[in-house]
Amino acid sequence: MTPESALKPSKALIGVHGVHLVSHSPFSFQEIKQHGDHNESAGNLQFGEQPKANNAETFERVGDKNLAETVVNVLTSLPFIALGLQAPRKNLNCKIYANSLIGVGVASSVYHASRGKLRKYLRWADYTMIATATVCLSRAIRNENPKFLMAASALFLPIQPLMVSAVHTGLMEVAFAKRAFQDPDLRMAHNVHKMSSLLGGALFVADDLLPETPFLHAGWHLAAAVGVCTCNKLLE
Repeated sequence: MTPESALKPSKALIGVHGVHLVSHSPFSFQEIKQHGDHNESAGNLQFGEQPKANNAETFERVGDKNLAETVVNVLTSLPFIALGLQAPRKNLNCKIYANSLIGVGVASSVYHASRGKLRKYLRWADYTMIATATVCLSRAIRNENPKFLMAASALFLPIQPLMVSAVHTGLMEVAFAKRAFQDPDLRMAHNVHKMSSLLGGALFVADDLLPETPFLHAGWHLAAAVGVCTCNKLLE
């Protein structure tokens, strides 16, 4: 650049791709796309305003990549509501667990149907509701759970729902295996439970590792629903 050209502000941004300040407003900028000798404006954005992503980017960011996948995710959340309505309610712990299953179905459906800033809070609510259901199931199956464990679970439930889910799912699996060993009538249900749990775990991991693969999350919903159905057999 020569000294003469540096003194000409009207030509200072020629050849520069990106943004330049708009003269009539010090708090806005304009994105410029230059193709050959022609400049194409991508629109003005007010200071502090983020560019709007297109629909594909929005779906990718929120996890439901398109409308079809969102619909399937919502539909595969509904079986948890049905399972909650059909779950045994022979005592208070069983009633609480049955209601928590209904909560899982509702929270999952609302989360997958949501968009925008509220979605991250609904995702937290979804995970927390799942963790709550595992705690309720563990209590319904094992009345001998230590009070310290239940108190710690209640404390960590809102901040570490996945950890709470893992602990109480493990307790439930051990209790289920013991009862199936003692009661031959439960062995078929336990075998189905083991297969659905393994499949559900694989789909959960695959959903995280292969985010571009469609309907993995819906598959996890269905595998988890089968596992819950076998737990209802255990409670009976």
